[in-house]
Amino acid sequence: MLNRITLFALVSLLIVSCKSPEYGFRTKDIKAGQRLYGLDFQKPAIDTMYNYLGRNKRGYEQMREYEVDNETFPALLFNPHPSGFQIPAGEQSIYQPEVANNIALPATDEEIAFMSVSELASLIKNGKLTSERLTNIYLDRIEQYDGQLESVITVTKALALEQAKKADNEIAAGNYRGVLHGIPYGVKDLMAVEGYPTTWGAAPYKEQQIDHTATVVKKLEEQGAVLIAKLVSGSLARGDVWFGGKTKNPWDLSQGASGSSAGSGSATSAGLVAFSLGTETLGSITSPSTRNGVTGLRPTYGRVSRHGVMSLSWSMDKVGPICRSAEDCELVFAAIYGYDPLDPTTNRVPFEPDFTATSTLKVAYLKEDIDGDSSAMGNNLREALKLMKEKMGVEPEAISLPQDFPYSVFDIILRAEAGAFFDDLVRSGEVDVMVEQHAGSRANSLRQARFIPAVEYLQANRQRRRLIEDIHQRFKDYDVIIAPSFRGRQLYITNLTGHPVVSVPTGFDEKGRPTSLTLIGNLYEEGKILNLAKTYQLFTDFDEKHPPLFYKVGQ
Repeated sequence: MLNRITLFALVSLLIVSCKSPEYGFRTKDIKAGQRLYGLDFQKPAIDTMYNYLGRNKRGYEQMREYEVDNETFPALLFNPHPSGFQIPAGEQSIYQPEVANNIALPATDEEIAFMSVSELASLIKNGKLTSERLTNIYLDRIEQYDGQLESVITVTKALALEQAKKADNEIAAGNYRGVLHGIPYGVKDLMAVEGYPTTWGAAPYKEQQIDHTATVVKKLEEQGAVLIAKLVSGSLARGDVWFGGKTKNPWDLSQGASGSSAGSGSATSAGLVAFSLGTETLGSITSPSTRNGVTGLRPTYGRVSRHGVMSLSWSMDKVGPICRSAEDCELVFAAIYGYDPLDPTTNRVPFEPDFTATSTLKVAYLKEDIDGDSSAMGNNLREALKLMKEKMGVEPEAISLPQDFPYSVFDIILRAEAGAFFDDLVRSGEVDVMVEQHAGSRANSLRQARFIPAVEYLQANRQRRRLIEDIHQRFKDYDVIIAPSFRGRQLYITNLTGHPVVSVPTGFDEKGRPTSLTLIGNLYEEGKILNLAKTYQLFTDFDEKHPPLFYKVGQ
């Protein structure tokens, strides 16, 4: 057994050796570092750490020598399923509704631009409108209006006209692919399209071209849809500011479009595209849908492939449609969902629209959050509840969200994962050339992510598992939960648990800017929330309202 003198000598030798330049840190560095994490190791404990810390540092440096491509998911995959959850069985298929034959061609191009997907499909299928003409209508509107909106980052004109002509030839030959055939759309510029820039809205990537195309874009191409534009993403999926400016709300050009699917929300609202795709990690479909007065569907986590889409958080990112109605969201979602071998989080759960009477749906509402909102958003939501009760036969029950969780820590999950994806950007220093550098910027968020301990990240995910189980118990007996889009914690919670939501316009505030409500569904039950949303839109016309600066018919 070593005596105290020998032990002291060995520790001293270890300390001296581990303070050599190859380690690059000293006792005072460890002492300073632990204060960031609320730890208080004393000197004897710190002295024993050097070998481990030095070994860790050498491992980090070696790991950085091995490239990892953008499409590589971590070996640990997020599973949103609560204990005992039964994955719905069945065969995946694409819902193809009957296309009407009695839709009349409007007198003006402007009226055509704001028609629903199903109406446009009727005109195209029945030869009243060609895809090429419709594509040029939207291309002209982009040229005319996007200077005010800054919603489009890349116009894919050559590709769009090629796809439109192909669609017209196929339809003329009797090869009609379905309701999206010949319909022009745009995608958030986090989605790769081979041959075109994919800038992620950030200056360091503004020349980036990716050598493959995102699965969702390929799926829409298979349905004959026409890609006319890549739409602005807030810088690295944050806010509505990108390296070229700030995307505007078409209802109020003094206001940003909100983010980070800013371009998708703004362009869809202003009639620059028939529909669009966005992404959400923590509100990036819900928020721009609300701000721009459109309808947005954030599907269940894992429902839609993210292959070819920039990752912000592997365990929280979702891709979904932003449209001018819930019906359009349903049509687009049916075309893009499904298993993709290139995305390990996807599955084979089928989707079918829900056509049951809304009076038979079991509905709950977040009473405390709704009653506590005295703004125009809250007033309009309460009016919507009243309409649902009186005209739709909905009898909602009051429920609440849990309070006893460490909500202040959950955002480290997103930040740690984003920090890992963009580690090269931070360590290279290129993060410093991003446009926004303030305390709330993405650049700053990525830098500080380096100070999140792996232990705390895993502890947060253990708490997240508790949250998943709690929310499942609260939601499982209901088909739909009605909630404010922003007030309270529902947006935060449902993004963590992976539940689907649809954001639906409910009117306007005192400044004429749109408001919304959110309908939450159980995992894989998008059909039920879309059913209630579609029915609500039959009884209201908020989804048919368009920003006056960009829709002048009847003025």
